[in-house]
Amino acid sequence: MKLLPVGSGRGNDDPKTADANPHILPQDVFHRMLALERKRSERSRKAFLLMLLDAGGGLPITRVQSLLGDVLESLTVTTRETDMVGWYANDRVVGVMFTEIAIDRGSSIVSTLMNRVSDVLRKNLSLEQFNQVKLSFHLFPENWDHQGPDRPPNPTLYPDLETRQKSTRTLRVVKRSMDVAGSVLGLLILSPVFLGVALAVKLTSKGPVFFKQRRVGQYGKSFTLLKFRSMYVNNDASQHKEYVRRLIAGHATRQVTSAGGGIYKLNNDKRITPLGKLMRRTSVDELPQFFNVLIGDMSLVGPRPPIPYEVEAYDIWHRRRLLEAKPGITGLWQIHGRSRVDFDEMVRLDLRYAKSLSPWLDVKILLQTPRAVVAGDGAC
Repeated sequence: MKLLPVGSGRGNDDPKTADANPHILPQDVFHRMLALERKRSERSRKAFLLMLLDAGGGLPITRVQSLLGDVLESLTVTTRETDMVGWYANDRVVGVMFTEIAIDRGSSIVSTLMNRVSDVLRKNLSLEQFNQVKLSFHLFPENWDHQGPDRPPNPTLYPDLETRQKSTRTLRVVKRSMDVAGSVLGLLILSPVFLGVALAVKLTSKGPVFFKQRRVGQYGKSFTLLKFRSMYVNNDASQHKEYVRRLIAGHATRQVTSAGGGIYKLNNDKRITPLGKLMRRTSVDELPQFFNVLIGDMSLVGPRPPIPYEVEAYDIWHRRRLLEAKPGITGLWQIHGRSRVDFDEMVRLDLRYAKSLSPWLDVKILLQTPRAVVAGDGAC
């Protein structure tokens, strides 16, 4: 791994400059190390703190280089050998990752480091230099709170996702075009089915035809999901909440089915109507989600959109399924056993889909979905 002297984000051949200034990682390498540190933090449950030093965009580049050189030299007494220093934005913003921080001590460490770094900067920089530096701290993992207004993850901690978004722009345009065309076609072709199901729902139980529920979409943004109502109105969701908590924690019991094998699903859910059981088995209740696809909340193919109380029970690494792909009506999980696989395996399937994202993969999943629906595999 090549380290660059602070004199330039693109390299410096002057040995005197290289010896005089601390060495920092190039921007692309630092972004990759930041992504790697997120994954390490997910598994180790040790937090890390990203400190950004922004010298300002209005200064000449030579002045920025000189200022950041002084800043980095002043931080040598604060950083450890296990910490990483690199360009977050070439020639303008330098980042320092303080690793291996106990999560329960995150807030106190942020406060301590902020005071310590500010003191070091005041002692080593002129007043003019100090006033030009913008200092910010970003702790990972973040506290995702879905009880109140939307609080999407801090984009500063995910520069690699922004880079990937730009590199896959053409693919995403194609995917969105497929979503619009597919949802319009689905709504037109299935309109008689919509009418028949709506009438059946209305005649068999009291309540509205459609069920609206808050779900969590990509980047933690919530939206209203539409389904045909398969449950009685004014039901108690506490039993389902507890089951979801145990399922995500890996403590749920696999229920044996009459066809053999087993599924991870809440048995004898009294909230579901007799018609609702049939609709869920055939996935007919999901059809109104074509409207969600049409307006852009969902895609035809992607991870299943979770309920907010599911996200609250997530392990840290589970959250990646919400960051790396837009939720969809169908996906790898739906065609590979559905409730026959445990929650961790479902997340791995979602991450595998996001990593292999392509229009051809979407087409293959869409073509396999009808067979999975007819078979009812894992939908009992």
